[in-house]
Amino acid sequence: MIKMEEDKQLKTGTTTVGMICKDGIVLAADRRATAGYFIAAKKVDKVLQITDDIAVTIAGTVSDIQLLVKLIKAELKLKKLKTGKVNTVKEAANLLAGIVYNNIRKFSVIPGISHFIVGGKDAKGFHLYDLSPDGSITEVDDYVSSGSGSTMVYGLLEASYKENMSTKDGINMAVKGINSAVQRDVASGNGVTAFTITDKGVKKVLEKEIENKLEV
Repeated sequence: MIKMEEDKQLKTGTTTVGMICKDGIVLAADRRATAGYFIAAKKVDKVLQITDDIAVTIAGTVSDIQLLVKLIKAELKLKKLKTGKVNTVKEAANLLAGIVYNNIRKFSVIPGISHFIVGGKDAKGFHLYDLSPDGSITEVDDYVSSGSGSTMVYGLLEASYKENMSTKDGINMAVKGINSAVQRDVASGNGVTAFTITDKGVKKVLEKEIENKLEV
């Protein structure tokens, strides 16, 4: 993730994962926020619940992400109050993608970079969407990863992901993927957080530290 120091934009990264399982969706992420080579925070929540049945993973400029998450939560609540209907995952993802599109294209000295993975449940089942920093949206039918550590995660997922795997197995795989990124990507680290989205709604199922070990 990107922290801002004075008026300078600092390059950084993160690792997030989303995958569809037979009984729900797993979302996971590391817990480190960096400012260049400086570790700015070690306990950042990068998986956030936005409704009872929808959650997102976050990556990008911290200030923009915080604002966009507040906006999407407020807009979904307002839409539900106006229509009396529960928002579908597709509606939520499309609305957030539109906000991201407008945010990245407004004039600003600091580019509003944000990347979201949206997972959720509605009457039509479980859904997973990848929202790129340019505002584009892609529906995912298996798995997706974002951030500077995603290359390590994709290597594991390509080799080990199976259709109809359980959320329990999905959690284990997501943790292994985040751990792989933590060991090789300096911008990812300090632990992993995992959520599931099942018929019972959004639930945090794991929060643990992962150490970067140096053996001599």
